[in-house]
Amino acid sequence: MGSVKNKIGRYGPSPQAKGRTDQTTSMHKPLQFYSTNLKAENLRFHEALLKGQAPDKGLYMPVNIPQILPEEIAEFREKEYWEIAYHVTRRFLAEEISDDELKTIVRDAYDYEVPLEQVYERKYIMRLDRGPTASFKDFAARMMGRLMQHYLKAGNRRLLILTATSGDTGSAVANAFYGLDNIDIVVLFPRDEVTDRQRKQMTTLGKNVKVLALDAKFDNCQALVKQAFADPLLDYLGLSSANSINIGRLVPQIVYYFYANAKLSSAWEQIVFSVPSGNFGDMMGGVLAMKMGLPVKKFIIATNENNEFPNYLISGKYNKIEPSRNCISSAMNVGHPSNLARLVALYGGIMDEKGLLLRAADMEQMRNELWSVSITDEETRKTIGEAWDRWKLLLEPHGSVGWAGLLRYIREQGDQLAANQLCVSLETAHPAKFPDEIQKITGIEPALPPSLQGIDNKPEYLSELPNNYTDFRSWLISNYK
Repeated sequence: MGSVKNKIGRYGPSPQAKGRTDQTTSMHKPLQFYSTNLKAENLRFHEALLKGQAPDKGLYMPVNIPQILPEEIAEFREKEYWEIAYHVTRRFLAEEISDDELKTIVRDAYDYEVPLEQVYERKYIMRLDRGPTASFKDFAARMMGRLMQHYLKAGNRRLLILTATSGDTGSAVANAFYGLDNIDIVVLFPRDEVTDRQRKQMTTLGKNVKVLALDAKFDNCQALVKQAFADPLLDYLGLSSANSINIGRLVPQIVYYFYANAKLSSAWEQIVFSVPSGNFGDMMGGVLAMKMGLPVKKFIIATNENNEFPNYLISGKYNKIEPSRNCISSAMNVGHPSNLARLVALYGGIMDEKGLLLRAADMEQMRNELWSVSITDEETRKTIGEAWDRWKLLLEPHGSVGWAGLLRYIREQGDQLAANQLCVSLETAHPAKFPDEIQKITGIEPALPPSLQGIDNKPEYLSELPNNYTDFRSWLISNYK
């Protein structure tokens, strides 16, 4: 227990971050958030939430990381998911929203189950695929949308949300923001790199949701969004983001790590988490949970063939993959994770939005807490088949990457890892979103969850654009005058 707590507080925002104090925060004092590029004013949570990306193209991070004491974490064992969400997110929202309003939001956002499925011994899958779009992105998007609507109504404001997606983000965000009075949303996605069902979850909505298909990679879509944020000609639009570049996406993703601990750990023990990782928002939620006091032995960061981070963790040298590699775990086809700048900042370094390391992170500490592996498409498919044959465990490609990463870690640790070590691998999307791959590998067709039933026959509303910022800006101006 002591070794984990001692690590908390050594690493946080850069010393240049304005207003830095120690890593404990009063529940009665609003948190401040700084930009990872260190050239923007500090903001409170609601300001950072509505702005999305900092004006200097950096990402917002808490100046002080709030702490949750061991005795408080122990009390989570008797609580429902929404109650844990209230206690965790309240650490970031003190003085920003009333307790009653926050309870109403989390209770409404988390009205579905979060299964923890035992595979063998003390090795579990946490299924984050039971929300309205059958993706882990629902956890962040639903709460984020409700918080944004709350603050916008209070200030009589409107926002135009721009978000890039490699698969599940777009559908989760589009559904979470669909029909909200004070918000319009535009989703950009790489035309050839999402499944039919992922696409239709975005394109069959209409109303305040517009969808753009680009002949591009996810990284290109993300770059167009970031360029729009920094464009003074678009200031009148009131732009913000619902990608994991928005701090409002990260805070809700902290919660399910505390939930797994509460439901599986009978004592104060360190857990190994395996997180399939693309843009690193999910992983950052977990690392922030650890820095808040959650006992974690190791985070396994499992990527697909876009292996820029495993290489960086080994060498300390960072090289983007351009263009990103197209893998069957499509939501993870990211050649430069935006949230890597946050991770580097958490370990004392500075990385700009282009991936340039301006100051090295503490690689020794990072390697002590993180372990990373790249999983090929061949291994992803093999893992899906073997998991079904051996345990009747049904995985989709992203969850397969996470499970394969965990099995690789267990093999490589050998006798150094206790047989009764508690391990949790995240399953981030419902297998029914990838029916062709699942049926080809296992011979079964996954049953459709309620959120996907009937979607194949709905009409679609989308536009196509080239991978060109001038055309994108013109489209925005003509559609949102």
